[in-house]
Amino acid sequence: MPPPLIVHCCHCRWCQRETGTAFALNALIESERLQLLTGRVELVVTPSASGKGQPIARCPTCRVALWSHYFGSGERISFVRVGTLDEPDRFPPDVHIYTESKQPWVVMPAGARAFSQYYSRRDVWSEASLARRRALMGAAGA
Repeated sequence: MPPPLIVHCCHCRWCQRETGTAFALNALIESERLQLLTGRVELVVTPSASGKGQPIARCPTCRVALWSHYFGSGERISFVRVGTLDEPDRFPPDVHIYTESKQPWVVMPAGARAFSQYYSRRDVWSEASLARRRALMGAAGA
């Protein structure tokens, strides 16, 4: 997998409920760069805070969530569940989001970039990631 655009550790209540744990760790990557090596996925649309739903790609056998898509970027960007990768240690979070609803026993690492809600992409993403996103969104006519 190419380097992610960014890796989010999301502490929102929606992610907590969906994962059954304290947060979701997602590596954002251009969907065209994803490569499913074997099998297939099943898209399941779940409710979301926006009310527009969130399509989640799941393994049809074990039902594990592999990646999802959010309304803002549609299917162009995939939010890959880091824990499903062969080497999840390679993708620690770049940023913690929605920390206002994090579990009180979750201790943030010293120096971690953290936001009580979301953030301004241009203030947080690297210039290389912003350029990749611009190319992706421009190519899609967005």
